[in-house]
Amino acid sequence: MKKQKFESIFSNIKIRPIVSEEKDKYLSVASLDKLKKFLPEINTEDNVDLLPVAFDACVVNRVNKNGDVIDGETAAKIAKNFANKPINIEHNRNQVIGCILSASFSKFGSNEPITSEEVKSMKEPFNITLGGVIWKVVNQDLAEQIEESNDPTSNNYMSISASWELGFNDYNLVVLDGSEKNIENAQVISDENQIEKYKNNLKAFGGTGKLNNNKSIYRKVLGKVVPLGIGFTMNPAADVQGVATPSLDVELEINDISEEKASEADTAYENNISQEEKLNVKKERIYMKITKIEDITDTLLKEVTASSVTDFIAEEIKKVSDQFTAEKAEKETALKTATEKYDSAFAEQEALKKQLEEVNQKLTSIQAEQEAKAKQEVFNIRMAAFDEEYELSDEDRQVLATDIKDLNEEAFSAYKNKMAVLMKEKNKAAKKAKMDKTKEEEMKASVISNEVKASEEVAPQISTTQEVVEQAVDNGSKASVEIPNSAPAAEPTIQEKYAKAFSLEGFEIK
Repeated sequence: MKKQKFESIFSNIKIRPIVSEEKDKYLSVASLDKLKKFLPEINTEDNVDLLPVAFDACVVNRVNKNGDVIDGETAAKIAKNFANKPINIEHNRNQVIGCILSASFSKFGSNEPITSEEVKSMKEPFNITLGGVIWKVVNQDLAEQIEESNDPTSNNYMSISASWELGFNDYNLVVLDGSEKNIENAQVISDENQIEKYKNNLKAFGGTGKLNNNKSIYRKVLGKVVPLGIGFTMNPAADVQGVATPSLDVELEINDISEEKASEADTAYENNISQEEKLNVKKERIYMKITKIEDITDTLLKEVTASSVTDFIAEEIKKVSDQFTAEKAEKETALKTATEKYDSAFAEQEALKKQLEEVNQKLTSIQAEQEAKAKQEVFNIRMAAFDEEYELSDEDRQVLATDIKDLNEEAFSAYKNKMAVLMKEKNKAAKKAKMDKTKEEEMKASVISNEVKASEEVAPQISTTQEVVEQAVDNGSKASVEIPNSAPAAEPTIQEKYAKAFSLEGFEIK
C-alpha cells in the first residue's frame, strides 16, 4: 500500500444517541430510530455471531477537537471508500472486531438522509453515516456493551465512541473567530509559504490551535484522502448522533461457556445455527499449551479447555508487564541521567552567564572611559583652535567652553561659522594684516615727506654746479639717516649717495 504523507485519528465521533452540549443553530434532537435506517441488511437469525451497527462517523464542514476538518467536496469523494474498512479497538489494528459495509450522508442533528449530489455544494455541517457489523465471536463483551449503550437505563448509556482514521498528503488552513467551529465563514489559507509559516500552531504538530490575534487555526484535509477505518474508544467527544443496533432475540455466547454446554456451542458454530437448537453431541476437551497467538484457531477452540486459553493470556500479560517494567526502569534511568546532565549544564550556563555579565560591565566601563577621553580630546582641540585663531580673554574662553562641550561635529561647524562673524574683530590674522598694512603706509608716507622737504630746501640755494653737487650730497645724507632700517648700513660712497638722492642720468662723474 502506498504510504500517505499524513495519517490522522479524528477522535471526535460519539457513537451514542445524544445531542452535543454545544447547542447552536445546527443541532436538533434526533431519535435513534432515524439512525436505524442506515443499518446494513443482515440476517441476524442465521448470523447470530454478527451485530449490525450504524453510527455517524463524522461531521463535515465542522472542526473536531483535534483541529481537523473536511469539506463537502472531499466528503462526497471519500465516503464510499469507507466500505470494507476495519473497525478496531482504540486504533489498535491488531484488534479488529468488525467491518464497515456501507456509507451514506445525513443531516446534522436530525439524521434525515441526503444525497451525494446535495452534499458537494453544502456549506453547513452534515454527517457521514456508516453501517457495519461487529464480530461477536471476537469480542462478545464489547458487542453487549454497544447494545447496552442504546438503553437509557443502562450504566453503559452513551459510553461508547468512535474515531475515524484518514490518510492524506495535502491540507489547507482555516481560521475561525473565537469558539466558532463551522467553517462556512472561515478564512482559508492555501498559499504554501503561509501554510509553512503557521503550521506549527496546529494541534496536529504540537501547537495550541490558536493565533496571536486570539483566532483559532485548523487543518482542512484535501486532495487524495484515504479512509483507513474506525476505532472504538471509551473517550467520547461531541457533535455526532450515536449508534444504533437491532433488537436481537437470539444470542450466541462465546465467553465463559461451561464444559457441559461446550459441545452444543461447537456444533452451533459448525452449522451456523442458533444456540437454541440443542444437539446431544459431547466432545472431550483437552488441555494444550498454547505458545503463540497464531495457535488459537476455530478448530483448536473446539478441542482445548478454557484454561489453555486463559493460561496463554496470563503468560502474555506477564510478558507485557515485565517488558513494561523493564522499559519503565530504563526510561527512569535515562531520565535521571538526562536530569543530571541538565543540572550540570544549567550550573555551567549560570557560571558563564555571571562571567559574561562581569565582562559586559567592564566593557561598558572601558567604553565609557574611552568615550569621555575622546570627548575631552575633541574639546581640547576645539578650544586650542579658537585660542590660535582669536585673541581671547578668560571670560571668552569660559563662554566658548560652555557652548561647545556637548556639540557634535555638525553643530560645532555651524557654531564655528557663527563665531567667525561675531568675533572677527578678535581674529589674530586679520588684526596682524591690518597692523602690517598701517605700518607700510606710514613708512611710505614718511619717505615721500622727507624727499619733498629735501627738494624744497635745496632748490633756492643752487647757484653753481659745484654747489648743487655739494647740496645734493648733504641732502642725500640727511634723507638716508631718517629712513628706518633694522641694522646700520656701511658708509655709502659718493656714487651711492647720488644714486639715492637723484637719478644719475645727465651727470658725469670725474
